[in-house]
Amino acid sequence: MPVQSGTSRVVREVTVAEDRFAPGHLGELTQIVPFEMVDAALDETDTVQQRVRDLPSRVVVYLLLAGALFVECGYRQVWARLVAGLDGLPVAEPSAAGLAAARRRIRPAPLGKLFELLRGRPPARPPRACGGAAGWSPRSTAPRCAARTPRPT
Repeated sequence: MPVQSGTSRVVREVTVAEDRFAPGHLGELTQIVPFEMVDAALDETDTVQQRVRDLPSRVVVYLLLAGALFVECGYRQVWARLVAGLDGLPVAEPSAAGLAAARRRIRPAPLGKLFELLRGRPPARPPRACGGAAGWSPRSTAPRCAARTPRPT
């Protein structure tokens, strides 16, 4: 007779955007990359849509992120995977041309900013031990001086 294991229920509170494109609706990406972070990247790069669209800028960013994960699929297939969890909700069915136009509208800047936000603040560079252009060697953590130390003869 097989042994059954017990079950647990884990509940967590999540802040979500309102509407059909709320986190969780567009798959796991919205749980990993918070919509507030995507919105901040769009704001900082002035690429938020100017009018209400079927494909808001935030959604296009998630589409591009998913496209990087599903490189074997076309963007229409990626879109179908993103909205698969929106059962019963009205969802846009963009054409390949519509998806291409949305990608051009967003441009690379918000993705670059988003990756900066995800990466976090880069570590401060250590002070240069020798001053000038020498500094730190990329292959070691030890400082090196530009001036050579004379060898004893």
